[in-house]
Amino acid sequence: RWAIAYKFQAERALTRLRFVSFEVGRTGVITPVANLEPVLLSGTIVKRASLHNADIIQSLDIHQDDMLYVEKGGEIIPKITGVDTDSRRPDATPVEFVDRCPSCGSPLTRLEGEAAWVCPNKYGCSPQIIGRLEHFVGRRMMNIDGIGEEISADLFASGLVKDIADLYSLTYEQLTTLERLGHKSALNILHSIDESRKVPFERVIYALSIPYVGETIAKKIARSVRDIDRLMSMPAGELASIENVGPRIADSIVEFFAEPVNRSIVERLRQAGVTMSASEDTAGTQTDLLNGKTFVISGVFTRHSRDQYKELIELNGGKNTGSISKKTDFVLAGENMGPAKLEKAAKLGVPIIDEDTFLRMIGQE
Repeated sequence: RWAIAYKFQAERALTRLRFVSFEVGRTGVITPVANLEPVLLSGTIVKRASLHNADIIQSLDIHQDDMLYVEKGGEIIPKITGVDTDSRRPDATPVEFVDRCPSCGSPLTRLEGEAAWVCPNKYGCSPQIIGRLEHFVGRRMMNIDGIGEEISADLFASGLVKDIADLYSLTYEQLTTLERLGHKSALNILHSIDESRKVPFERVIYALSIPYVGETIAKKIARSVRDIDRLMSMPAGELASIENVGPRIADSIVEFFAEPVNRSIVERLRQAGVTMSASEDTAGTQTDLLNGKTFVISGVFTRHSRDQYKELIELNGGKNTGSISKKTDFVLAGENMGPAKLEKAAKLGVPIIDEDTFLRMIGQE
């Protein structure tokens, strides 16, 4: 309240719109992208910038071949901030949002109360299938190394992988038929797929691409339901009683498992040896010792990593947040704690504890 933060005005460039492309995401959301004449902005060449949704295009009143003002949000992400209408051609026509999926041609639907237009063809639209495959193999999901954006597209285009469960039936001979993969890469992928069978249940839930179920929600669900069969059979009302799972997420989970395609994929993943229940070891370590307590972690630790401490907090009923507020109960501090957080904790009177103190709090010496 007593301080003023000064920021440099974002660097702005003016460049011509070449065309607007419409891209399909993993969840079917259609995102318009402005393809621009290349322009130097804050040290890099910018050629593309997201226009986000139909409402943004309409509010900016973008026409074909317009001269657009481009800035970098936070000096990183290019964004369109305006139009130079004085340089607009007299015969220029407004950019119109597509009414059909640019990939599969399905008529688009608009989510109630949201700005997004969505392709409803979830199981026949190739960008959505490839997007779910990319998500599934990601580091925080199944951590299957060697399969990125291009290999995911190649696997689908070749017919080797039509859904995420097909990954577990891939062979060395099949992988080496792909142009981008050699002997060593194929072996590494097969080894990584094999290792992914050990990935914990909460990461499997996250990897399934259930709409609105992110990493944190997946952990809450896994610890509450314990196995995939119970999750697939739970009604929305019971799901909504899980911490942080509201009616929208609960309905999304029920709708996801109501699809025979998704149940079939889950069953094939189970047969492939993917973890479909929380381990008994995890169940034994869960407590409510930190129930209702909110922690902020800062600094470098020696006993455990930051991610492991976050896991321990959640396993014992606590909650992690990224910034200190009046609702923060403890700051778990390692070496080189950020000075801003140190100052804010002192100002708000939030207790700062070291890792030994924290481990004693949860009964670990």
